[in-house]
Amino acid sequence: MLLRVENLHVKYGTIEVLHGITIEVKQGEIVSILGANGAGKSTTLLTISGLVKPADGAVYFDEVPVHKLRAHEIVKRGVAQVPEGRRIFNTLTVQENLTMGAFVCTDAKQVKKTQEWVYRLFPILAERRGQLAGTLSGGEQQMLAIGRALMNQPRMLLLDEPSLGLAPLLVKTIFCTISEINAAGVTILLVEQNAKAALKLAHRGYVMQVGRIVLEDSAAALLSNPEVQSAYLGGGESPAAMKWATAKGSIRQRRHAEA
Repeated sequence: MLLRVENLHVKYGTIEVLHGITIEVKQGEIVSILGANGAGKSTTLLTISGLVKPADGAVYFDEVPVHKLRAHEIVKRGVAQVPEGRRIFNTLTVQENLTMGAFVCTDAKQVKKTQEWVYRLFPILAERRGQLAGTLSGGEQQMLAIGRALMNQPRMLLLDEPSLGLAPLLVKTIFCTISEINAAGVTILLVEQNAKAALKLAHRGYVMQVGRIVLEDSAAALLSNPEVQSAYLGGGESPAAMKWATAKGSIRQRRHAEA
């Protein structure tokens, strides 16, 4: 198992936002985390990458307890995050943004090789390499954010809402590229509100509800699950769907306690 998140609890001040979640990702997988706003999806990624520290529980990457490490040390071990909202360096060029992304790499030849790969993945970035990042379109900025994360040659890529604010055609392009990145050997943990696109891309998925994992299954099974369709594939989370998710969480907790 490449990534194991075990019984993770996270608090912001006195408010607990993750209530003992457990997630596993195998080498080579694309795993998606689904859920409404406020479910705890982004907090999960931030905790894995070391930007938020857990109150309890553990995060293991390749059997190493990385929750005890600083964020840059986790990057060195092969975990890179593309944050929600891109957070590129607007006043730097495309080329300079990519160079900043390779901050833990010391092999200049490898950095150049990775940069060439990024430009092949996103040809528009190669065309705009001398352009200020802040003048790019939203889709181009998302491509740059992903490319910057790849410059560290990660084993695992954490993607937080890569389709946010993008036109459908650009979403399709971004998701096709994510599949290509995965085919090149990069394991991916994807947080995405576009549940249908995420599940079509992923191998497996988890559903989060108010800081808890309430369901996990293959992506195909989640896509065909009527309750998941109602809650996440039908344009909003209905009260009935929320009640279902809460019930699922109670069932999972009861089964865990009985085990």
